[in-house]
Amino acid sequence: MKTLVTGAGGFLGLYLVELLLARGDHVRVISRQRYPQLDRSDVEAIQGDLRDAQTTADACHGIDVVYHAAGVAGIWGPWQHYYGINTLGTQNVIAGCLQHRVPKLVYTSSPSVTFDGGDQEGVDESVPYPDRWLCHYPHTKALAERQVLAANGHDGLLTCSLRPHLIWGPRDKHLIPRLLQRAGKGQLRRVGDGTNLIDMVYVENAARAHLQAADALEPGSPVGGRAYFISQGEPVNCWAWIDEILALAKIPRIAKSISFTAAWKIGAVLESGHRLLGIASEPRMTRFLAAQLAKHHYFDIRRAREDFGYTPQISTAEGMRRLAGHFRCER
Repeated sequence: MKTLVTGAGGFLGLYLVELLLARGDHVRVISRQRYPQLDRSDVEAIQGDLRDAQTTADACHGIDVVYHAAGVAGIWGPWQHYYGINTLGTQNVIAGCLQHRVPKLVYTSSPSVTFDGGDQEGVDESVPYPDRWLCHYPHTKALAERQVLAANGHDGLLTCSLRPHLIWGPRDKHLIPRLLQRAGKGQLRRVGDGTNLIDMVYVENAARAHLQAADALEPGSPVGGRAYFISQGEPVNCWAWIDEILALAKIPRIAKSISFTAAWKIGAVLESGHRLLGIASEPRMTRFLAAQLAKHHYFDIRRAREDFGYTPQISTAEGMRRLAGHFRCER
């Protein structure tokens, strides 16, 4: 198979590339910068920005499957930054697929496209998009996901969207490092009563789900035009899991806490203050972050199991052992 991976230099993208190469696929990547890991691997690299429609279309030429994992994540920043990369960039990917008759497009979305700040307990893909958005990331990802799913069946293109939740594991440069940095500085507080359950997914399981979905994305299969939650399939207590990660890094567990109501109000005040004063840096607390840290958010993944045989091959316990080994190597 001739494959194109966008966002190949990112955390999930790099694992995707490695799995594709391991099974013998030809891999082309497009990214805004060069990455040493990719330069050392057997990939065809294109340097370019997905906001450039022509460069994006050219990257799709001769491709059998596009894995669109590129995107800008975060909870703060200007609308145009998120919209340009997440939404317009995806629009250009779809256009490139249609122009060059690419048969399959697998999009990396996020469960946050359905998050309105309330509890999500075992919800499945029938849960609707919310009427309000707490930050630009989930809003622009939802707009992009809608475009991807609407494109299914146009000119022979088959599409689907995966929603991996809280991707973690070795080589993560965002979620866990940010957690460790805040905890190491004593800036992390338990938000809420500490009982909220969350889903997450080990990075290799998330990457393998993309390959399984692409392989099943055939005419007549139920995968075309559908979105799928992807997780370990076993919710964990958010704060017990965070404490376990901190213990692996030899950082003391979280001792202080704050109520969800207080965190939400503080987040609202800080957001307003940053906007009013034109402060570009991210507030220490936002309403989205408060809700993510205090509310239940775990999902029913039966659709992924039934439609393309998704099963987490790396257990949470094994993933934590690998993460511990990664920490030891970094010391």
